[in-house]
Amino acid sequence: MLISVKYAGRTFSADLSKPIDLSIPLRNGVENPNCFWAPMPEFAPVRAGDFVGSTAEGGVVNFFNVRVNPHGNGTHTECVGHIARERFVLRECLLESHFLAKIVSLYPRRTEEGDRVIFKDQLEELFSENEAEALIIRTLPNDELKLRQNYSGSNPPYLHHEAAEFLVKCGVQHLLLDLPSVDREEDDGQLLAHRAFWQYPHATRTHATITEMVFVPDRVRDGIYLLNLQTTSLDLDASPSKPVVFELI
Repeated sequence: MLISVKYAGRTFSADLSKPIDLSIPLRNGVENPNCFWAPMPEFAPVRAGDFVGSTAEGGVVNFFNVRVNPHGNGTHTECVGHIARERFVLRECLLESHFLAKIVSLYPRRTEEGDRVIFKDQLEELFSENEAEALIIRTLPNDELKLRQNYSGSNPPYLHHEAAEFLVKCGVQHLLLDLPSVDREEDDGQLLAHRAFWQYPHATRTHATITEMVFVPDRVRDGIYLLNLQTTSLDLDASPSKPVVFELI
């Protein structure tokens, strides 16, 4: 099924029968990406008297409870409610689900202190003002360890706050990246990149979102795509999510 997409005076076509899923499946147990010392996802059948919600255990249906931490377990999308004192929930902030997006690949740059950081000048080489509504960052090297990496205590790469400010200036409403956070794992609560991207608290961008721990396979080329950002309707600041992209021609 082909559809036509228009953005900033340009017209593209997308084949909706060829989705590219950038989310990481959530599994029961330890085979998941994890960060900030969150407990691992847990899937367990409901048990009530003689009833067991598992066909593998002799039940008539599968009927599972699921325990998951949206921020700590796998691909997730968050709104400004993640850092705000005021109450914001994702389902009220993310009102649309389709966006023009650009995928870019880069190596975070190592600082003298040993951190690996995405800097403004790197993004300036790859992205320009009003080029797309969403930016998807694939960090290099890129391998399938990202599908199950435990980032807790590892000081993973992050985004410099000036880079976040640059993206706001460029009109990026939705930022997606394959890291556990846009900010340093331990930064004394400053959350500079989060604050810069959402412009909180002085000019808060309530419609803007950040999606973390995506996975962009090597077969997916850098360039412009149609993004379908799927989330669940939880009454929270964040949700497990499924970003899907379609090639544009």
